[in-house]
Amino acid sequence: MLSSKLLTLVLVVQPGRVLLGMKKRGFGAGRWNGFGGKVQPGETIEEAARRELLEESGLTVNTLEKIGNLKFEMVDDKELLDVHVFRTDSYNGEPTESEEMRPQWFGWDQIPFSQMWPDDILWFPMMLQKKKFVGYFKFQDHNVILSSTLKEVEEL
Repeated sequence: MLSSKLLTLVLVVQPGRVLLGMKKRGFGAGRWNGFGGKVQPGETIEEAARRELLEESGLTVNTLEKIGNLKFEMVDDKELLDVHVFRTDSYNGEPTESEEMRPQWFGWDQIPFSQMWPDDILWFPMMLQKKKFVGYFKFQDHNVILSSTLKEVEEL
């Protein structure tokens, strides 16, 4: 039986562009991604999402919309990663590099999927269209998707 690890992911979206961060260290280093991380004890999932966005990009947000829930299983790993995906269309501050992430805006037609997690290209279009989704991805060596399910849902 796999134990579950609760994580957040925040995508900052503006008309025609999305803010991604180049992960500089730790899990996912060398990949472009949204902003997020572990939910700390005593913290709600949304509080964790806001904290991680601030820590990694220097941005604060008034509203977060929960847009997805993705579960990731890595072969030979005992933890199931339970990622709650949020989208925000407005923010406060200027994106600022942190020890962990280097933020950069990308046009919707310039998203660097080849330098992102392999599953992103599958669910990102749904997120950009404000469609809610749930998914499950089983990975081999963090680079190969062995199996997956992804579907649009009405509510999360």
